[in-house]
Amino acid sequence: MTETPDALEVDCLTAHSQISTDGHQGLLLDCREQDEYDLVHLPQATLLPMSQLASRVDELDPYREQEILVLCHHGMRSLQVATWLREQGFSNARSVAGGIDAWACQVDTSLVRY
Repeated sequence: MTETPDALEVDCLTAHSQISTDGHQGLLLDCREQDEYDLVHLPQATLLPMSQLASRVDELDPYREQEILVLCHHGMRSLQVATWLREQGFSNARSVAGGIDAWACQVDTSLVRY
């Protein structure tokens, strides 16, 4: 997958490279529910379930001008969340295509898959 700076999705290898860079100022946002997060999550991810996003979006204000990479299970919810965040003015929100399942296959095979 080739990404442009304004692309709505980023593949997990590119996302991993971006968040592994020293000085990365963005946010890795996990939009899954608490039970999914408890099962498996990335240590650098911040949990904000999609079901709570509208009522808690102000918590993301410090990242309004920074990149927000949104992660879910397979990439469908994160795509919806990234789209919604862009509509709220978070122009650098992007979905991690394939979600944590793709991450477990391509980046860190020690992660639990479900």
